[in-house]
Amino acid sequence: MITSSLIKVFIPATASFVIGILFAPLLTHYLYKFRVWKKSTGKTALDGTTAVEFAKLRTETETKTPRMGGILIWFSVLFVTLGTWALARTFPIPLFEKLDFLSRSQTWIPLFTLLAGALMGFANDLLDIQPSGEQGIRLRTRLLFVTIVSAFIGWWFYAKLGIDSIGIPGDGTFFIGALIIPLFVIITIGLYAGGVIDGIDGLAGGVLGSAFMAYAGIAYFQNQVNLADFCATLTVAILAFLWFNIPPARFWMTETGTMGLMMTLAVIAFMTDTLGEGYGVAALPIIAFPLVITVLSNIIQVASKKIRGKKVFRIAPLHHHFEAIGWPSYKVTMRYWIISMIMAIVGMTVALLK
Repeated sequence: MITSSLIKVFIPATASFVIGILFAPLLTHYLYKFRVWKKSTGKTALDGTTAVEFAKLRTETETKTPRMGGILIWFSVLFVTLGTWALARTFPIPLFEKLDFLSRSQTWIPLFTLLAGALMGFANDLLDIQPSGEQGIRLRTRLLFVTIVSAFIGWWFYAKLGIDSIGIPGDGTFFIGALIIPLFVIITIGLYAGGVIDGIDGLAGGVLGSAFMAYAGIAYFQNQVNLADFCATLTVAILAFLWFNIPPARFWMTETGTMGLMMTLAVIAFMTDTLGEGYGVAALPIIAFPLVITVLSNIIQVASKKIRGKKVFRIAPLHHHFEAIGWPSYKVTMRYWIISMIMAIVGMTVALLK
């Protein structure tokens, strides 16, 4: 039984990597052909001023490295998910039926979330590369989109799946009733804010890959094998992206990758909580620790500039601060990877406590 379940997880995940590697040259060709990068340098800081320190770190690459590399991730996941589903129905033999992991109870919601966020992010990236120099879709509009989608999913958890509590390690469950909806919205927005971690070659891919792999393990040990399959397929698709994103990056993930992935991470955390008789939500700040410190560093920076009139960090978020004080980008990235893997292991342990 265990061997059969592992095969169900490993084969689609491996297929996702193969699809990603094969699809990358075609994607790269069109990204470079249509010059899918920003046409002018510069970035606006969180307080609305020009990000001077960022301009010192990112000069030439801003207008030479294609965006929208996140397409490779969600395309690979969608291809494998629908491909195994189609195989199981076209050739209903035991192996193909076993590999099909598209299920209403475990994978419909995260797949919907991934694609919804990816398409909204794609629209933002399209505007971001226009010669007019537009900064994509307004942040308030993107936040409204994330809020509406997450509120709907939170309502689905509460009204359709009967989720009205969160797991507390060592103390069972904490009943919150309909407050599960705003809690889900807040967590999703918080994770989305962590999307700015996509700022150094290889950084976002390594951090997110570790997080989704941790939840693949959690879901598997909760016997949510279809969800584990989805998480593993997503993880390996990220690794295929990372193959081409390590320095010097062939393309960047940008919003079409980060928006869908961050929103999906929130969904999976809740699906591995009381629904899976675990503590997926409590483990989220641990597993997503690099994202947490990224968001906190932004909050601290903005608050300090408004209250004290000066900055805490040379530049926020934190990974750019390390660059600004002289760390090579590869050192920042690899140390974040190490922290991500350690926190993923700790988070898995917490999520599976009995």
